[in-house]
Amino acid sequence: MPRSEMILTYITCKEKSEARRISEHLLKKRLIACANIFPIESMHWWKDKIKFDEIKREIKRVHSYESCILIEVEANDEFLEWIEGEVEDAHR
Repeated sequence: MPRSEMILTYITCKEKSEARRISEHLLKKRLIACANIFPIESMHWWKDKIKFDEIKREIKRVHSYESCILIEVEANDEFLEWIEGEVEDAHR
């Protein structure tokens, strides 16, 4: 996965249980490597080529809001390498 396609997705949810349900759904499908729920509660894969459109499509499919916020940010190389390993390994 080219690094230019690495993203951080921020979504708003009605309640914490919905945020957990969406996070668990995306983690099980290995579309994401980590989810943070505020106040921070991290859920992630550890050591075990996804397109943004696929993540967006899955969020829309399971989210109760008609629209949600999606934000892209840059990350350091070590973090990107970990994400690449976690997501690509599941889709080989």
